[in-house]
Amino acid sequence: MNFLAHLYLSGENHELIIGNFIADHVKGNSVALFSEGVRAGINLHRAIDQFTDQHQVVRSAVEHLRPDYRKYAGVIVDMYFDHFLASGWSKWSGEPLKIFTARMYDVLMKSFSVLPERTRRMLPHMMEHDWLYNYGNFEGLHLALSGMARRTPFSSNMETATRKLKGEYSFYANSFEQFFPELIAFATLYREEMVAPGQISNL
Repeated sequence: MNFLAHLYLSGENHELIIGNFIADHVKGNSVALFSEGVRAGINLHRAIDQFTDQHQVVRSAVEHLRPDYRKYAGVIVDMYFDHFLASGWSKWSGEPLKIFTARMYDVLMKSFSVLPERTRRMLPHMMEHDWLYNYGNFEGLHLALSGMARRTPFSSNMETATRKLKGEYSFYANSFEQFFPELIAFATLYREEMVAPGQISNL
């Protein structure tokens, strides 16, 4: 669910951006419906998720939340990390966050017809409320987590996760600061390997 981080880690290629953004909405053989570049973005997304899930710092943060949020602990950590990326954006990018989010929305809307149905339903709401930008403030984060809580089939307690973050802010902030530079290095190398001989040449 950490849309902002995935978009940030996509680089500048539009097909990679699209694939990385839609990956959670692409299931099974439907991946074959997309262009080579979009498929590469889907693979990038999945590689980022695998790296994240296996990282010890992330695992520790997830386990810290697990007693209160059980199987949703990982989703909440993703959201926390998008919060830290947005709130500390100037450390990670020279492009203002508002300009970045507007640019990402523009890229996605220009390819609206190729997006999965679930993404097409979600994107207008994301843009209307500028989820990507508002992850950086507690109100926006709380609205996102509360909306997710309403959509889960079981009680998740995610509506309380912003309060949890406030109470242990430095722990999760330090976890993000330790982890995110390593994730950037991983995603950058992964993208660079795509342009190696035999890989996708135009990314």
